[in-house]
Amino acid sequence: ANMFNSPFFLLALTEESKENEGEVLFGTIGWTGNFRFTFEMDNLNNLRILSGINNYASEYSLKPQDIFRTPEFIFTFSAEGKGKASRDFHKWARKYQVKDGDKPRMTLLNNWEATYFDFDEDKLVDIMDEAKSLGVDMFLLDDGWFANKYPRSSDRQGLGDWDETVTKLPNGIGKLVKEATDKGIKFGLWIEPEMVNPKSELYEKHKDWVIHLPNRDEYYFRNQMVLDLSNPKVQDYVFGIVDNLMTKYPGIAYFKWDCNSPITNIYSPYLKDQQSHLYIEHVKGLYNVLERVKAKYPNLPMMLCSGGGGRSDYEALKYFTEFWPSDNTDPIERIFIQWGYSHFFPSKTMAAHVTSWNKNASVKFRTDVAMMGKLGFDIRIHDMTPAEQEYCKGAVKNFNRLGSAILDGDLYRLVSPYEGNHSAVMYVNEATDKAVLFAFDIHPRYAETLQPVRLQGLDPEAQYEIKEINLLPDTKSILKCNGKTYSGEYLMKVGIPVFSGRQLASWVIEISKK
Repeated sequence: ANMFNSPFFLLALTEESKENEGEVLFGTIGWTGNFRFTFEMDNLNNLRILSGINNYASEYSLKPQDIFRTPEFIFTFSAEGKGKASRDFHKWARKYQVKDGDKPRMTLLNNWEATYFDFDEDKLVDIMDEAKSLGVDMFLLDDGWFANKYPRSSDRQGLGDWDETVTKLPNGIGKLVKEATDKGIKFGLWIEPEMVNPKSELYEKHKDWVIHLPNRDEYYFRNQMVLDLSNPKVQDYVFGIVDNLMTKYPGIAYFKWDCNSPITNIYSPYLKDQQSHLYIEHVKGLYNVLERVKAKYPNLPMMLCSGGGGRSDYEALKYFTEFWPSDNTDPIERIFIQWGYSHFFPSKTMAAHVTSWNKNASVKFRTDVAMMGKLGFDIRIHDMTPAEQEYCKGAVKNFNRLGSAILDGDLYRLVSPYEGNHSAVMYVNEATDKAVLFAFDIHPRYAETLQPVRLQGLDPEAQYEIKEINLLPDTKSILKCNGKTYSGEYLMKVGIPVFSGRQLASWVIEISKK
């Protein structure tokens, strides 16, 4: 885990970076471990960028004929500002780097914030009914389903013991897979295979599998420790978690792969006198496991969770269809978080869930924010009003219908939340005949002057119809431009009024070529 310092940079070369003008360089490396970027200016004012593995405590020796491959440096240059650089990165990622980058994504309902560790088989089946009624593709069972000697009733125990807790799931995962299948939805499962609680059977049997300095007290981050992936036996064990579950329950359609602890007190019992290899061999061990999973289960989608934002690099995304940007799911914060990540990552790689965070924001506002990424829900649907439930069902349909624009289209960041009280982004599909505009009133000022939002990426010669969607049942659009038709040139040069003086208001507008 990268301790929330993601391995990428944005560098403006001539003046402060802007969205649609100026020279910018976007850079990142393909490495799921310690990294370092160094920027040097020489006596002629030339810039040199050094990127790669952080050399701290990582002296590495090679035997004759051994090959060591350094991480890829991935970059793009734009003379047309940040927006062009982002769109180029997104296109490259979808086509060449991200697992299943050219395929659709599954919407889902997760039980985590609805139940945490407090669930049983009946409660989960009930939530599956909610997933079915919502219209999502999958139900995802999160943490808390495993361990028996030390049942996983909190994050203090059980991690590492991957047998179903019999008191919670007497009929095992197989029963849940069947229930989901019978309801016409898929079943996904949370795992955290690289970690262990000291209070676990795995730790009792294999203390030598854990990274830990022998002359120091154990240090726990989230009550757990990191398994030593430089050890081939540990690699076999971690691969076996996925392999055993898939062999026993081939109906599992998705894994949420978590990683909630950084490495501390770093020492490998396996490497013995080559401790400076550990930071590197651990990451290479992870890749070895992921390669084996990908080879045996090439069509298995997985989310790279890592505590929210702990892993967000393009080497890991060779093996994962999406990542979890942050455990902070407050919709206001997510506007900022998703704005930032969008500089490097396409929307289909950013899992975004509707949760109960920030009750001041409506279910509509929370859902509209989540629709800018890969839409999911992490909330009890039955706790919503009938109108809210109906709204969410319609939002899921709209998301699936507009996937060619939202998930695979060009992103245009129009109004930055960092520069005012509003935000707007839009997605335009490749044919430029369908676009979706997301606009948000966050905390408008009293009597604030509101400017029209100028769109981008449209065909200036074409005519486009404006239609507000994602409306609550029995409500009508208050936008003056709703239902009207404008030229692409008008929409990009003059714009349309979409912002208001309302607190926490949101607008989703479908733009269709006539």
